[in-house]
Amino acid sequence: MRRQKRDRGQRAFIRGYQAGVSGKSKELCPVADLETRQQWLSGWREGRVDYWSGMRGVSGIHRNPALA
Repeated sequence: MRRQKRDRGQRAFIRGYQAGVSGKSKELCPVADLETRQQWLSGWREGRVDYWSGMRGVSGIHRNPALA
């Protein structure tokens, strides 16, 4: 069975979250489109908050939007 593709904004949010929770800089944003970039940065911010709260690795698995 084929998986339907998620929209670009959702994929950008998930990738931004993963970058934020792994401690990467927001300057590494690979997205050029303004609207999609905003989604990536939103995910990055949420990931950074979780990173600072100590929700890394197994302790933060319930917060990961890619697994929800």
